[in-house]
Amino acid sequence: MDHFEYRDGWLFAEDVPVAAIAEAVGTPAYCYSTATLARHYGVLADALSGAGLDAGICYAVKANSNIAVIRTLAALGAGADVVSEGELRRALAAGVPADRIVFSGVGKTAEELAFALESGIHQINVESEPELALLSEIAVARGMRAPVALRVNPDVDAGTHEKITTGRKENKFGIEWARAREIYRQARDLPGIDVVGVACHIGSQLTDIAPFREAFLRIRDLVAVLRADGFTIRRLDLGGGLGVPYEGETPPSPADYARAMAATLGDLGCRLVVEPGRLLVGNAGILITRVVRMKEGATRTFAIVDAAMNDLLRPALYDAHHAIVPVAQAPADAPRRPMDVVGPICETGDTFARQRSLPPLAAGDLLVLRTAGAYGASMASTYNSRLLVPEILVKGAHFAVVRRRPTYEEMLAAETVPDWLT
Repeated sequence: MDHFEYRDGWLFAEDVPVAAIAEAVGTPAYCYSTATLARHYGVLADALSGAGLDAGICYAVKANSNIAVIRTLAALGAGADVVSEGELRRALAAGVPADRIVFSGVGKTAEELAFALESGIHQINVESEPELALLSEIAVARGMRAPVALRVNPDVDAGTHEKITTGRKENKFGIEWARAREIYRQARDLPGIDVVGVACHIGSQLTDIAPFREAFLRIRDLVAVLRADGFTIRRLDLGGGLGVPYEGETPPSPADYARAMAATLGDLGCRLVVEPGRLLVGNAGILITRVVRMKEGATRTFAIVDAAMNDLLRPALYDAHHAIVPVAQAPADAPRRPMDVVGPICETGDTFARQRSLPPLAAGDLLVLRTAGAYGASMASTYNSRLLVPEILVKGAHFAVVRRRPTYEEMLAAETVPDWLT
């Protein structure tokens, strides 16, 4: 469920007409709904508590790193899952307490690990032996102990897109399942390391509960082995990955997800952490765009819009589907015909939809790409020297620009010409 709906023939974001946002800030632009963010967080939190789990929610900042979005979720009780120093700084700037932040990722640098330790974050999820050794050195040099969970790769196929699955043995993430016990023993012997738990994340946009159950059972087995070895395992970081409906998918509900956790891990006496990203923000965002012109090709019709793959990369990167609807509601009996919705970038891949059935469109019409709150603005770029897309947050009848569109002068000012070219 989201809070983007038609009223009297016009699309609204909560109580704000989408057309009014486009008029005020221009297009393309992202728009996020506070009510949808709050609803999705509440449904997940209620599911976890209803299953009797001692669980916390750390929002995966990579899904949407806007500070206002992070702050909205933090105010509801969310911590943060970060994968870079920049994301860590964003979470702190948004008001997330350091002791509710988890740092994941395979390529943490010495500088990033040092900053995380000095910030006093909740946990560092270590993904390799070299990282573990480096973290030990950094902690010892500062007279500190690093709270560590080893991210274990359970070799479970999440059954999702190959570019967003992370739990198979051929993926770059985590410590190989067969070597986990050995690496845990190494960690126990290293100074400056406090082994507190086990971490695992098998992928994104899962639409089946079975891979979760399989991974949870493997974690359960590992906890039993580690406790037999004398480890006090008190935290389980289960990652995220629960999918959202883009094109008729029926992912498991948060209640199904929580019940699977309770059935497999609920009796271990561990504090659980889940790290949803897309689940919280995906349906909470739309991308507003305007038709630049209609073009009749030799074999198909093109609706050329002012948004492009630099604003929303998912269709080009993953062949991802986003529902596309006009801001002015088409009559129920309006004729529809297949057309390609494309952007202005000089790439054939700059295509949002192929042969999508849409009502008649004309230059100047506003369209919305739905379920665009996750991996939209956070993956945007200035490719083709296009300005970064602005972001809008709506709450009730009010909206605010939470990241403005930069000017061309600001974009060019970031670059300098060397002396020998002046």
